Amino acid sequence: MASIRKQKSGHWRVQVRRKGRAVSETFVRHEDARNWAVDTERQIDRGETPLTSRIARVTTLGELIDLHVEDMKSVGKAPGRSKDATLQMLKRELGKLKLVEVDRERLVNFGRARAAAGAGPVTVSMDIGAIRLVVSHAAAVHGLQVKVEPIDLARIALKRLGLIGKSNERDRRPTDEEIAQLVAHFDGNDRQLIPMGRIIKFAIATAMRQEEICRVTWSDLNERTKMLTIRDRKDPRLKKGNDQRIPLLSVSGYDASALIEEQRAIRANDDDRIFPFNHKSISTRFTQTCQELEINNLHFHDLRHEGTSRLFEAGFAIHQVALVTGHKDWKMLRRYTHLRPEALHDIAANRAA
Repeated sequence: MASIRKQKSGHWRVQVRRKGRAVSETFVRHEDARNWAVDTERQIDRGETPLTSRIARVTTLGELIDLHVEDMKSVGKAPGRSKDATLQMLKRELGKLKLVEVDRERLVNFGRARAAAGAGPVTVSMDIGAIRLVVSHAAAVHGLQVKVEPIDLARIALKRLGLIGKSNERDRRPTDEEIAQLVAHFDGNDRQLIPMGRIIKFAIATAMRQEEICRVTWSDLNERTKMLTIRDRKDPRLKKGNDQRIPLLSVSGYDASALIEEQRAIRANDDDRIFPFNHKSISTRFTQTCQELEINNLHFHDLRHEGTSRLFEAGFAIHQVALVTGHKDWKMLRRYTHLRPEALHDIAANRAA
């Protein structure tokens, strides 16, 4: 039996002792206290874990998403920008659904609607994956009686319909002529404030992402050992604290250390970054210039692919290349590697020397 007692504060304290289990909660209204006590006793009788009043009030998918975000923030793992955008979209599109309404049919229709609006197979897959993550989190952490099976069935259906799938491996590498054309264009523009030509060469020499290039500082540089520390490097398992020291090499056709020394000449006194520019501006300028020069289907991130491939072409093994690129999963590293057959002649010559 449950005991309900009024406290000096005027609130109602409920204690439920049943089948060896004891739980308690405090409520402002006596009616809420009584209803919670009845529900809790029923849950214990069914062999379920009693829910706190806060969790028991969660009835919609939107509230479940908020609960997930709060939990992750409480342990210092707040969703990143991309994941947060996905969760906010799900709240807008599906947030009002009751938890019992999040079924296979509705999720399949949601996937169809997303695809019709222009979302690709990878994006739809991420959307469904985010829903599954939120629901499974609630079941595992809070004991909510929610099921992941309908989500798994919806994923299978959407995959069969071709609306969910993996991204196509990108194998676009810039030609030497295209790189020379881009560098010459930027270096010949006196009004260009960002040293785009130097940044392009540095991206190839280090296989760094544009965000990383614009984040490294002079204090991250060890000139004596020719090492550069990249702080909080992108990693699917670590959001922060994934620092990596990389060697500044000169095997890709460009000397990373020499490029940094060139950059020293225009060092800004009020900014400790080696390349003190906005990475989005670099990407935008690169894309616009490719369009002007009629260089098709080339992205700035392809320069990271190019740098990675050149490391392999220089004869480095996969575990050695990973020390530069930061890949923890060597299978992922393979995706970024597209060697030109001609490079095998140089590798063979280096081994014979």
